[in-house]
Amino acid sequence: MSEPNSRRVVVTGLGVVSSIGIGVEPFTESIKAGRSGISPISSFDASGYAKRNAGEVKDFDPGAILERLDPEAWGRSGQFAASAARLAVRDAHIDPDLLRASNAGSAMGTASGEPRVMYGIAEQWSRSGGEEFGPGPVGTAPANRLAGAVNSELGLTGEAVTFGTACSASNYTLGYGYDLVRTGEADFFLAGGADSVSRYTHLGFSLIGIISEILRPFDSNRSGIVTAEGGVCIFLEPLEHAVARGARIYAEVLGYGVNCDAKHMTQPDVATITSCMQSAHTAAGVKAQEIDYICAHGTGTPASDAAEVAAARAVFGDDVPPISSIKSMLGHTMGAASGLGSVICCKALEEGFLPPTATLDESDPELGPGIDFVPGVAKPANLNIVENHGFAFGGNNAITIFGRVK
Repeated sequence: MSEPNSRRVVVTGLGVVSSIGIGVEPFTESIKAGRSGISPISSFDASGYAKRNAGEVKDFDPGAILERLDPEAWGRSGQFAASAARLAVRDAHIDPDLLRASNAGSAMGTASGEPRVMYGIAEQWSRSGGEEFGPGPVGTAPANRLAGAVNSELGLTGEAVTFGTACSASNYTLGYGYDLVRTGEADFFLAGGADSVSRYTHLGFSLIGIISEILRPFDSNRSGIVTAEGGVCIFLEPLEHAVARGARIYAEVLGYGVNCDAKHMTQPDVATITSCMQSAHTAAGVKAQEIDYICAHGTGTPASDAAEVAAARAVFGDDVPPISSIKSMLGHTMGAASGLGSVICCKALEEGFLPPTATLDESDPELGPGIDFVPGVAKPANLNIVENHGFAFGGNNAITIFGRVK
């Protein structure tokens, strides 16, 4: 919860690299229109898989975005992270020299780090017959390089931390950065996440039977996720500083909640998700009835969607606010997922709209009546406080709360 002398923290910069747009404005317009970034996999030979779609970022040229890093020295996830950070700083219109001279750092979330690099190392090792080979890609493999890429690209001297809490990781980084800025331990902070589509990731989810061709959150015919990739970064600064420099303020970070039940590797727990929502509301100083919209984790798997809706009903009763899943358009971007949800929450507050569940045809009656899952395309709405969900395997739950600045 906020301390008496803590600073208010606001979002003034948004950076996005996604399958439906690079940059916050193209991304937002695609979300509002319900556009899909799902297409047949092109980054590896998927002919041996029953399901062959993914949310790949097409025509990504990191060299056109990055100013300091050599893209060849970094894996694809690191390129996503650094590019999203550079876009966020540009969007914030913050003086780069001020940023470099300040106590500023970054935290990035991920599920797999650099799976393409790791798969390439395994192939190289196999081809060599187990003989030694040059270091080459080994240096680009560690997952902690994601935050290192951000700090290196921006010349930051603060900490660089990578969170490995998978699909909830970006929300963890936001909570972490929020705490540092509000307490004065950091002047500015960049939080987000990145992951890349790979044979490794696609195979893993295929083996546990939750891969689908179309991701249909909350739909009667939902059957699983579509793997996807991207990078996201959110620039945080104190409200007072943002106002003094005349920055555009998207939203205020009101608080967050995190917990972990560790009851089952893949099955979500309703009671723990319920507790996470309640903790987030308490930390943010809001009541359940004040939440105007929920950006759901919404993976499109039968168990996950059912648990998320059941938890929402436990918290909100018969008055569950509109709830939708942007994964219906993006696919599941893993470590970037809840960060991309945070971006669209900020834009929804700024512009006044409900993001859609674009692929929803028929709401699952077993989820119960009375909930607007916002099918099809975005619709206008007057929003003041919104809630963003991120849930991961192993019961790692993280929820962030954003509000319109008053």
